[in-house]
Amino acid sequence: MKNLLSRAALPFIVLTMLAAPTFAQSLTAPQKNAVRSAKQYLSFQGFSRDGLINQLSSDAGDGYKESDATVAVDSLSVDWNKQAERSAKQYLDIMGFSCKGLIEQLSSSAGDGYTKDQATHGARAVGAC
Repeated sequence: MKNLLSRAALPFIVLTMLAAPTFAQSLTAPQKNAVRSAKQYLSFQGFSRDGLINQLSSDAGDGYKESDATVAVDSLSVDWNKQAERSAKQYLDIMGFSCKGLIEQLSSSAGDGYTKDQATHGARAVGAC
């Protein structure tokens, strides 16, 4: 019976192990803090991956090491297209943009730093294109 129970429990244990985010468990203390900061930023504003890493690592931002900020952001499950939509909506809430102008603002390194595809998705999703 003991052997049967062990065999029956094995798929559950393996499934549980696969479902657990082992990457998140291996983060250092600064990386875990950067994750907390990243989640706070994402709770109130749209960010691109690069923009969020920059916010976390810049001296004008949180001042985390860039490597810690990168690991923290990459440990999160973020829909960057949804973030681009949020950013696009936030821009349109304060001023008008052409389709091209909004995509440029969202994808520019001096702007939000989304990929061109993410920026295009965001602009289209909010009806600018």
